Parts: sequence; structure tokens; C-alpha cells
Amino acid sequence: MSYFGTIYAEEELPHRAKAVYMYLRDRTNPSGTCWPGINTIAKDLAISRSTVKRALHDLTRRGFLEKELRYRDNGSSSSNMYFVKKDLS
Repeated sequence: MSYFGTIYAEEELPHRAKAVYMYLRDRTNPSGTCWPGINTIAKDLAISRSTVKRALHDLTRRGFLEKELRYRDNGSSSSNMYFVKKDLS
């Protein structure tokens, strides 16, 4: 099966979620984590912040992604850490 074969097989997953999944998976480190901000994803994919948020929700709901909230030392929000599931078989 191809590198993205699992995500291609998901017919009910919207194309926005597939694009964001490929973006995140391409940017993961060897342990499967990455932490781009929503603005960065939106800018790089030329889609809106709302579309990125909906895609992340779709991916989390379907089990392709886990999200961990991160905070700065002063308590303000930082970018989320994403754990990309590479093998869903």
C-alpha cells in the first residue's frame, strides 16, 4: 500500500482533512509528533483557519490524529502537539 494509502481509502473523510493529514505527516519527527500552529498550516495550504480547525477535528474524531494542548511558562496557549497515527491497520 502507498505511503498515504490508509487516508486515501477513507471515503467519508473530507478532502480538507486528507490535505491536513498529509501536511502533518510530512512534518512529523521519527516519533510521529509535530507542532505547527493553525495559522502556519492555513498559510502553507492556502486554506482558512476555520477549515484547518474542522480538518483537525475530523482527523481526531476518526483516529488519525491525537492532540495535546501545550502552554507557555506564563500560562498562555502555545501551538498544540499532534501525534500522527501512521499505521491504522
